[in-house]
Amino acid sequence: MTLRDSFEKTGNLFFRYRGQIPVIIFISLIPVMFFTDYSSHSTSIDKFLIFISILLAAIGFLIRVITIGTTPAGTSGRNTKSQIAEKLNTSGIYSIVRHPLYLGNYLMWAGLTLFVLNLWYLLIISLVFWIYYERIMFAEECFLQRKYGHAFIEWAMKVPAFFPSFRHYISPTLQFSFKSVLRREYSGMLAIVFGFTFVDYLRYYLLNRNFLSIRPSLYFLIAALIIALVLRTIKHHTTWLDESDRT
Repeated sequence: MTLRDSFEKTGNLFFRYRGQIPVIIFISLIPVMFFTDYSSHSTSIDKFLIFISILLAAIGFLIRVITIGTTPAGTSGRNTKSQIAEKLNTSGIYSIVRHPLYLGNYLMWAGLTLFVLNLWYLLIISLVFWIYYERIMFAEECFLQRKYGHAFIEWAMKVPAFFPSFRHYISPTLQFSFKSVLRREYSGMLAIVFGFTFVDYLRYYLLNRNFLSIRPSLYFLIAALIIALVLRTIKHHTTWLDESDRT
């Protein structure tokens, strides 16, 4: 097997299990926090890192919202069994970066790992994330090149894979759809808010040996949970969020 075929095969395997990455990150942060000495940290530096971590996660979620809200059916889905691309997205955010959803995912989880306040942990998770998703991106692009040929190559030559560039921006062909975002992103929103709340409470416990205090993060979690439950109910029991031209 050639190295190219090996990379593509591994990428397709990783593609099928990419939804487990957040679980791995979440499990790994628990022992890291227990081995991090928070009592020796500078309060001002920690506040700055907390601000940056929340900002990163917010930017990542915004990138996902823009992507989901402006892409047609048959693309940017949650499919896991095989690659699907009924058309080649080259406008909107896809004229800035070829893999906006993965960029958004990275920023969200980089924000959460930075919230742990252990820079070595952020570095390790970033490296693991890159190695894992580099294979997935490679496999996806092999699929797209076989399906769309010269059109894909022409697009890929102008648009960077992961680090955005606005040099060749093209307005999206579809109008932004709030319905798509509400229908597809409530679970991701709840997951990241839960992650931040968990880290906040665990760090508070490690500093104060107290789990019973009401932290501000709890209110955000309750709000996120209510929103997610309402949207899930609407999605599964009504047609209010249905759209014929969106995934």
